[in-house]
Amino acid sequence: MRRGVALFLLINFLILGYILNSVFTLITLLFEDCKADAILSSEIPAPGSELIGKGPQYIPRIIHQTWANESIPEKWQKAQKSCLDLHGDYEYKLWTNEKSRDFIEKEYPWFLETYDNYPYPIMRADAIRYFILSHYGGIYLDLDDGCERRLDPLLSYHAWLRKNVISELQRYNRNWQIPYVTVMYNTGPLFLSVVWKQYIKTVSSEEQRVRILMPDEYGNKPWKFFGVYKGSSWHRDDAKAIFWMGQHWGWVTFAGFALGLSGYAAIYLIYRRLHLKRSGEYRTGAAGTGKSLWPGRSGRLRYPLVRWRIQTI
Repeated sequence: MRRGVALFLLINFLILGYILNSVFTLITLLFEDCKADAILSSEIPAPGSELIGKGPQYIPRIIHQTWANESIPEKWQKAQKSCLDLHGDYEYKLWTNEKSRDFIEKEYPWFLETYDNYPYPIMRADAIRYFILSHYGGIYLDLDDGCERRLDPLLSYHAWLRKNVISELQRYNRNWQIPYVTVMYNTGPLFLSVVWKQYIKTVSSEEQRVRILMPDEYGNKPWKFFGVYKGSSWHRDDAKAIFWMGQHWGWVTFAGFALGLSGYAAIYLIYRRLHLKRSGEYRTGAAGTGKSLWPGRSGRLRYPLVRWRIQTI
């Protein structure tokens, strides 16, 4: 009995350990505030400052955006125009579905099958930005990001898009059955955050460091760089459910633990019941047959096989 329980617990601990190891980086992201790599307000020159453009600029002056075709939806035309008007001296590239696929086919043919087989169009839109930034450099902007000031000050920070980010796309390519999770963890922000978290463990110099524009500097200050317009065109009902769980994460966590413990207890009880039932059958078989399973020379009835099975259960 004790041996069976020990084996049951060992198997469960191994399964739990595998799950925790698989999601360990995700768990650490819950406690990551990015303060160590944040771009501080004091580092950002004010609009019109003479300091703008005097420092080194590591990022090419190219703005990339993606959409299905050349016809930008009316709700995002204002955001797009605001960036184009402020950056007339920047090169602008709009990547349509056709241009994106042609680019992958020509420059990264080894990825074309994965690219074509993504179950949701937004995943191709996510993936293409990693390839074009690795190939051309520059700045990628979602169509729901409008520009409130020139982006020149941000060009003075080292860019980060390791080539293995591209190779990681294939390793993370799996269907999680929930569209929102599949998109976010395969190609979206969650995927990039996990790869970034793994990358910062290898940073050994200031040039390798990734700097992050925090939400306050992103759009909540008078000198903000971006204005955010309505977006998330790919969100479905599952995304709404996940957002609701995020707003009530305390209760969701409690319910998850309660459900997990209940499930574990139920599995253990079922296992124990079946185990005891099997043990009982062995004993009944030994006592109820009245026949020797292994008669000795002396004619005495012996049951070593039955005894061995009972002892090792």
